[in-house]
Formats: sequence, C-alpha cells, structure tokens
Amino acid sequence: MKVLIVGAGGREHALAWKCAASPRVTSVLVAPGNAGTAAEAKVRNVNVAAEDVAGLVQLAASEQVDLTIIGPEAPLVAGAVDAFAARGLKCFGPSKAAARLEGSKAFAKEFLRRHRIPTASSATFTRDSFDAAWLRSQRAPLVVKASGLAAGKGVVIAPSIEEARTAAQAMFAGQFGEAGREVVIEEFLPGEEASFIVMADGTHSLPLASSQDHKRRDDGDRGPNTGGMGAYSPAPVVTPALHTRIMREVIDPAIRGLAADGMPYTGFLYAGLMIAADGTPNVLEFNCRCGDPEAQPILMRLQSDLTLLCEAALRGALDTVGAQWDPRAALGVVLAAAGYPDKVGKGDVIEGLERAARLPGKIFHAGTRLEAGKALTNGGRVLCAVGLGASVAEAQRAAYALADTVHWTGVQYRRDIGYRAVQREPPRS
Repeated sequence: MKVLIVGAGGREHALAWKCAASPRVTSVLVAPGNAGTAAEAKVRNVNVAAEDVAGLVQLAASEQVDLTIIGPEAPLVAGAVDAFAARGLKCFGPSKAAARLEGSKAFAKEFLRRHRIPTASSATFTRDSFDAAWLRSQRAPLVVKASGLAAGKGVVIAPSIEEARTAAQAMFAGQFGEAGREVVIEEFLPGEEASFIVMADGTHSLPLASSQDHKRRDDGDRGPNTGGMGAYSPAPVVTPALHTRIMREVIDPAIRGLAADGMPYTGFLYAGLMIAADGTPNVLEFNCRCGDPEAQPILMRLQSDLTLLCEAALRGALDTVGAQWDPRAALGVVLAAAGYPDKVGKGDVIEGLERAARLPGKIFHAGTRLEAGKALTNGGRVLCAVGLGASVAEAQRAAYALADTVHWTGVQYRRDIGYRAVQREPPRS
C-alpha cells in the first residue's frame, strides 16, 4: 500500500518512519516533509504545502494513495478530511466540524461545559466584549489563551490581574494574528500535566501509551510557553486507576458528546490534562492530532502496525484491534534554534547527524531542510532526540547522548526533560 503523511514537523517524520516500517507499505509520501523524511527508506518528500488542501487531494488521487494521515492542525481545521472524503479517498483525521475542538478554544470550553467534562472555569471575550470589571473580580494567577490556532504558543500564564489584562490586550492587538481575535481567560489549575492521546473511530476509542511533555522553554519549567521542549512515555502520573478515570470522565463523554452533537470524531484525539492533587483530570485543551513532541516517544514504543490501526478506525472497528507496546520507556529532547519561541534565524548547518546515527535511539527532524546534501535549520524546533531505556532515567541518558552529539550555532535545549518521572523512580543500585 501507499501512504501519504501531511506535514513537515517532528511528528510527521515519526509518522512516516513508523508507516515505512510496515511490511505492507511499499512507499510513503510526505507533503512537504523535511531533511529527515528525505533520508528515510521507502519515503519520498513531495513539494505540496500542508495547507494546500486541493493540492493534497490531487496528490493523493494521482499517486493512488491508499491511506492519508494528517499531521498538523491547520489542514484539519481547514476541512482537509472532508475534501478527501468527497473524492472517496481514505484520510485519517477529524472532520472540519469536529476539528473545531482545537480550532477554537472558546468552542472547546463550551463543549466541555455542555458535556460536563471537568475543566477550569473561564470566560471568553473579544476586544469589544472585554469586561475589565470581571477580570478584576478574579483571583490570580490566571491563564490567558488565544482562542484560535497559534502553533502552541498562544498561552500566557499571568501572575497578576494586570499582567492578564496586558496579555489579553496584546492578543486583541494582533500578537497571534487572527488567533487572538477571541480570547479565553481561565483559572489557573495547580497540579501535574499529562498528555492522553487516543485514536477514535466515531464510536470507539483506543488509548495510546501515556506521555508527558514539557511546555516551558527552560529548565525547571521556567521561561516562555512553547509548542513543547520534550516528552516521555509512559507517564508515571497516569496510574492504572487514573487511566480508567480519564477514559470514564474525559475520553468516553467527549466521543459520545461529539457524536450526539452531529460530528462523530475519527482521528487522533489529544487531551492535555492537569491532574489535581485529588486525582481529578481537568482538561486544559483538546488537540485534534497526535501531539508533538509526544508522538516521537510514543511511536518509538508502538510495536503494532500503525496503518492497520488507522484502517480499523476508518472502518469504525477500533474495538476489534489492540495496540502492542515496547515495555521500555522512551524520552525525547527537543533541540531548538536560538530565539525560540520568538523569531529565529534559519539556514545554519546541522553538524553531527552522521555520528548520532551510529548511536542507539533516533533523531527525528522537525524544522529542517535539505540543501546541497546538508541538513540546515528551517524553524524553531529543529530536532527531537529520542532514547529508549528500561527506565525513564535510562531513556533520558540515551536521549541526551544523542542530543549532545549534534550542534549548530545557537542550539538550545533543556537538560531536565523527564525530571518528574526520574524523581519517582528508585535510584540505581
């Protein structure tokens, strides 16, 4: 079979690599891909942008693609899956209507309230409806979110009421473009974050391995929010009892609610959760895709054929299949360009990739491009170095051995990815 992966990031490299490993897959196209996907066996980059829905549909039809997997959120929100379905093409992802769960945080908050799924209390404003008196009545800290798509960067944790007002006004003024025309302000929830990702077929859901990412740029969870500076799987905070509770209180009612609202959900569904001290899993956000950087360690651990799972979902038969997992932990460290998550330079030569390829683990490319046979930086998050180990601590050591092998001018990465899990593990004897 022939597979098309849509996107150019680290998640898409991992998806392409995983699909290419299937013996039933003859070739994988990636639109547009990056320097990493260009180097994978059975994988070919195609110069079609992820946002070019008509071009993607034409590509899938002309290449006789058997299965398309949409990686990033923008084409999903734009209705790519609906366009594929109209041509009779198999495409794994949610419809445009269902993708509003990610495309509009305001829509998602209303959905959560309507279906009684636990989440932080909040209010939604535009520039014209902004209520300064309401804001002054709240208790800091507060979380200010651009409602639309902001590439994982449209969230500000404001320590004071005045800082929340400033953040909201900056969003209304265009800090995140159209994404900030509507702003959600919600209570700050203490606890520990976890990423809970499932595959859904409209009725049933198949949970993937648990994971946890690090959103802040700097060690100790400090600095600005980013799209994610690293992740690991499994997440010890998601105990078997909590797993059951998340399925019962979050995932199952979400899938039922979407179907009841006339938009049955097929695709990856990502619940970003804050686990309270009493174990309550509050939804911080929904994403309508596999997470990035969570996808990289999760797919490193997945032993099942991803294409078979996607096809089962498209048949509405996820209840007939299961997923097998490598019992080892996987941990990914994101290597970012100088200045990230703000403006970054591009075009730096990445050195050490050949040496890294001889080490255990895997480096997935994100913001890279190939030029004259060399991999160059081409974005904010550039690489994700993933290691495997019998424990999170061992996976952490393997990942940093990889990360320390590559270099370019201004490379930055956290040195403490996975620290919460490592603290929970018994010391080495």
